[in-house]
Amino acid sequence: MTALEYRTIPEAHLDRALDLHYLVFLEKDSEDELRKLHREVLEHCDRIGAYEGDELVGLLAAHRLKLSIPGGELDCAGVTFVSVAPTHRRRGVLSGMIAELWRRCTAAGHPLAALWVSEAGIYGRFGFDPATRSYTVAIDADHPLDLRITPDERPLRLVRPEDATAVIGPLHAAAREKRAGRVARDDFWWRTHVLPEKDEEDDDLSAPRIVTIGDPGKEPVGYVFYRTLTDDEGRGTVHLRELEADTPEAAAALWRYVASIDLADKVRAWGRPLDDPLLRFSGDRDQVRVTQEFPALWLRLVDVPAALERRGWAARVDVVLELTDAGVPANAGRFRLTVGPGADGLAARVTRTQDAPDLSLDVRELAACYLGGTDPAELVRAGLITEHTPGAADRLGAASRTELLPHTTDEF
Repeated sequence: MTALEYRTIPEAHLDRALDLHYLVFLEKDSEDELRKLHREVLEHCDRIGAYEGDELVGLLAAHRLKLSIPGGELDCAGVTFVSVAPTHRRRGVLSGMIAELWRRCTAAGHPLAALWVSEAGIYGRFGFDPATRSYTVAIDADHPLDLRITPDERPLRLVRPEDATAVIGPLHAAAREKRAGRVARDDFWWRTHVLPEKDEEDDDLSAPRIVTIGDPGKEPVGYVFYRTLTDDEGRGTVHLRELEADTPEAAAALWRYVASIDLADKVRAWGRPLDDPLLRFSGDRDQVRVTQEFPALWLRLVDVPAALERRGWAARVDVVLELTDAGVPANAGRFRLTVGPGADGLAARVTRTQDAPDLSLDVRELAACYLGGTDPAELVRAGLITEHTPGAADRLGAASRTELLPHTTDEF
């Protein structure tokens, strides 16, 4: 067999890359419009190809993302379009592409990588673990939404999709400062990943609809983005994609709106945060039901010391972590994490040490806890973290806690 070589996929090979992707995911060759969109997305990505001679047998692309973390944001490789030719399975193609990705992330100083998985059993062995979780919520819209709080009565306004970035972009940017796990959006990202004319998963859905709430002439205090679908019997469903609001009352007004749209008797909201206030201020939980909970963004720490030092912390802690990392050997070993007073509040320092460990864990478990969505003590109880010093997991959990749970709204 010819040895595999991992190198950048040139733009001249992008159609070959897309052909491989559609083959692997059992998709028909996409329509011209969708293929054009996919090609444009790949043009904006870092692209790793596995070549056997001149034949492209593997594809891995990575968005150049800024991901919100507690207290700030970090560069993150957003892994996507992962494809291995069916003729080359079980030959280490994916392992080789991911090893090349770690090399590039290290060279570029990108401490994080993230992805949405198509097969959950694959990526744990590469150090990824779910760092955010989401709900799917279904609302029976046959009757008015029962609410325990009074909705904000400021006016609602329909916004044209071409104006949406300017109108709701600042609201999204402000929301991601409060929650970890969110991607910074530029105009390209809004157009290709958030508000394309057609929904990539279901082209029967309507064009995007955007509604804001707020006083005329002032910045809105909330928005909702949704699409609609009518079945053969004329029954409509509102597919809510995103809802952000500055206050519970503004959120209640937007939920009331989507649940009262004429000719629609159902609302389906995919990807809501686990601490969504809707689940508290809803007056009838038979009307508002959680139908699914699922792992959303899978995270990987490529540079553990950099990731820990640049994260915000909620409390002091001094703990020795003994890490294993089969994919990035520089992360393996014992590290002392010390969080104490800094120039602007609490600051972290990570140093190598030979001291006895307080906690032993794999980099995968550290990724699960990194954004604040998983308590280390929970993983101790699950047998995934070994606690050598009693209370060490609780202390680390208190230091890494966030006011809001991490939540990811952008699938890529």
